[in-house]
Amino acid sequence: MAELEIAKEIIANGKTALGIEFGSTRIKAVLIDEAGNTLAVGTYDWENELQDGLWTYAQTDIFAGLKACYASLKTDVQEKFGVTLTTIGAMGISAMMHGYLAFNKEGDLLVPFRTWRNTNTTKAAHALTELFSFHIPERWSIAHLYQAMLDQEPHINQVASITTLAGYVSRELTGENILSVGDASGMFPVRRDANNTPIYDPSFVTLFDETPEAQELDMHVAELLPKIRVAGQTAGKLTEKGAALLDDDGDLQAGIPVAPAEGDAGTGMIATNSVAPRTGNVSAGTSVFSMTVMDKPLPNPKLNEIDIVATPSGDPVAMVHCNNCTSDLNAWMDLFSSYNELMGVTLDTGALFTKLFNAALLAEKDAGGLCTVPFVSGEPIMADEAGRPLFAREPTAKMSIADFMRAQIMSCFGALKVGNDILLEQGVMVDVLYGHGGIFKTPLVAQSILAAAMQTAITVYETAGEGGAWGEALAALYMLQKQSGQSASNAAPATQTLGQWLEATVFSKIKGETVQPDTKDIEGFNRYIDVFKQLNAAEKTLVNK
Repeated sequence: MAELEIAKEIIANGKTALGIEFGSTRIKAVLIDEAGNTLAVGTYDWENELQDGLWTYAQTDIFAGLKACYASLKTDVQEKFGVTLTTIGAMGISAMMHGYLAFNKEGDLLVPFRTWRNTNTTKAAHALTELFSFHIPERWSIAHLYQAMLDQEPHINQVASITTLAGYVSRELTGENILSVGDASGMFPVRRDANNTPIYDPSFVTLFDETPEAQELDMHVAELLPKIRVAGQTAGKLTEKGAALLDDDGDLQAGIPVAPAEGDAGTGMIATNSVAPRTGNVSAGTSVFSMTVMDKPLPNPKLNEIDIVATPSGDPVAMVHCNNCTSDLNAWMDLFSSYNELMGVTLDTGALFTKLFNAALLAEKDAGGLCTVPFVSGEPIMADEAGRPLFAREPTAKMSIADFMRAQIMSCFGALKVGNDILLEQGVMVDVLYGHGGIFKTPLVAQSILAAAMQTAITVYETAGEGGAWGEALAALYMLQKQSGQSASNAAPATQTLGQWLEATVFSKIKGETVQPDTKDIEGFNRYIDVFKQLNAAEKTLVNK
């Protein structure tokens, strides 16, 4: 049977899995076959907005974007295969982790969605960190909840449940208030119980419930949080209401099994095959974070620069999360693009990025006296409460485009390096790191610079551009095959861990490019980071004026 006919049959019979991820600037849907190969893609661009001093996405935009993204996928399926998408083997929703979505007993959203990007929760985060002796970052859901309690916001006495963006969308599709342990671990600290089952840490639940603010509200935090599931478990089925939220045409059938809603950190781990101990990945986009799966507990769980979260299977992960990565770089690229237009030069965006990124390889290793702080928003790792992008140079710097681009790319990883240097001091070891995200599309450039920052080899798979939506599709496929006991690989998925299944079913056939750190690159980055820290101090002075 011809390849096209096989694909048609696969799609028509629902031998597929769908992942939809809500990123910071794009909603993406990926439909895959039983071996993890991408069949079709849908996208929808969106953007956060600053409303009353808080970063948010409008509630209407969330579901309009969901519908538009699915429609884009459906069109792609029709154009490629001549098939109308009516059923799917399994699906899942992923999104930016953390943030705050609070609902009353009727399920109404009480305040606009507060994203991970907000840093107004400093007081609450510090108080909970001291209370738990465990680092609670500003972007975590529990910090947002407690800050609202401290501020005595009018809505707080009506809160009946809280969840993440992925949890909210998944709940609307299934009617079930369930999260993957990976996403849940960015709401409230989790640990394993005596049966090795991930749960919200009972000791921290008790401490929170005993705070004066919770006592006054008679609030029990465990009752507000979603139920936890691990990779391979189901989180409900698509309802008729959910199918209508996705497909305006009414073609999509209800009853599709849905995987636990996952955060973008979890889908990044899946998409890079880094869910086993001593593996890790770096996800670079609007924000940048590294995830290192630990083989032993972190000696100091109170470090402000390190978050303790979990893999989709519940293993502990040391996360270094930075709010800022490519936003300032993209703004400069827009400037170069507008210059081209002014000069009558025709060069598409992809070619522009490729040429300018490759120029960075010709630069001085320390960017020749140029430096930039790319913080559009606050950066907790660097103790920045607000953003103020800043570019500076030594008076004698030659201002070459090569040095400028190298400075920009190194700065994308600047705060990440600061955090990971601390992690290294804690004795957390990693055997292999995988990179993924748009910054790695130009081969070897950002990859070699990241290798210098992390002082370890960086592997980028040929699927690195697929992103979190593909990772969530794989999570849905793993759930489907684990429940049915049938997979595209020879081993029985019912007995495989997520890592074993990924290796056997997906990554054994995917190529990757590995770059070892270069000594001169490391030395150059170390010189650069010293200047970066000094410039960051100057940026703080500007912000505080």
